[in-house]
Amino acid sequence: MLLEERLGVKLFERTTRGAEPTENGRVVIEQARRIVTDIDNLQTTARNVSYGLHGRIAVGYCSSLMSGNLKHIFTEYLTRFPDVQFDGMEASPEKLLHGLQAQTVDVAIAPIGLEEAGIKSRRLWSEQLMVVMLDDNHLLKEERIYWQALRREVFVVPSGGLGPILGNLLSAKLTEQGYRPNIIYQDTGLESVLSMITAKRFVSIATEASQGVIWPDLHFREIYDPSSLARLDFALYWREGNENPALKHFFKLIEERYPG
Repeated sequence: MLLEERLGVKLFERTTRGAEPTENGRVVIEQARRIVTDIDNLQTTARNVSYGLHGRIAVGYCSSLMSGNLKHIFTEYLTRFPDVQFDGMEASPEKLLHGLQAQTVDVAIAPIGLEEAGIKSRRLWSEQLMVVMLDDNHLLKEERIYWQALRREVFVVPSGGLGPILGNLLSAKLTEQGYRPNIIYQDTGLESVLSMITAKRFVSIATEASQGVIWPDLHFREIYDPSSLARLDFALYWREGNENPALKHFFKLIEERYPG
């Protein structure tokens, strides 16, 4: 009631059953919640300063974080620079490129081939391509699995992340006169896509980094080009002129692990 007197506004309707906020009261309560949230945010910021937290880096990626080079890079950066806020963003290569231009992403790791004015790149590593299938698939009897052996399979891949890249690769490798590969895109993550294989209707394609988790009944087998293992090459992308100090730390780590 003291607040009502100071504001000169009735905030609650009071009855023997309790109190209900008036229209003015609901507006004031909502504003009060925002003030409390702002205070909490200020306290968090103050604690971060006292803990030494400084700097922020936004890193985009589209590959699996289950294992492999990308996971090692992220883990090492977080370990070596604990005072830097590290924000990861998983998206398709096209969205990562847009994020770089919009300055919402500092650096991105994606397959080679992205080109746009003002965006620089540096080759990083390559990963083996794997076909993922159930343990009763006839292809497991083959000593080596070549692209052409996959022509009659039904593929399921994510619609985001690496999915469109892998789908285009399948089309390029398997399309022949009168035949196009059967590719189903699902608006889910890689883990859900791999789980769908147990329906015994599909196979999928992934990089070697996807083997970081044990998938019961699933087998990951290398795919062969005519003369070598099939691989997907990755590169580092960043916006020219980005002077973020946290990004310079990231460049240093990359140079140490993958000398150019």
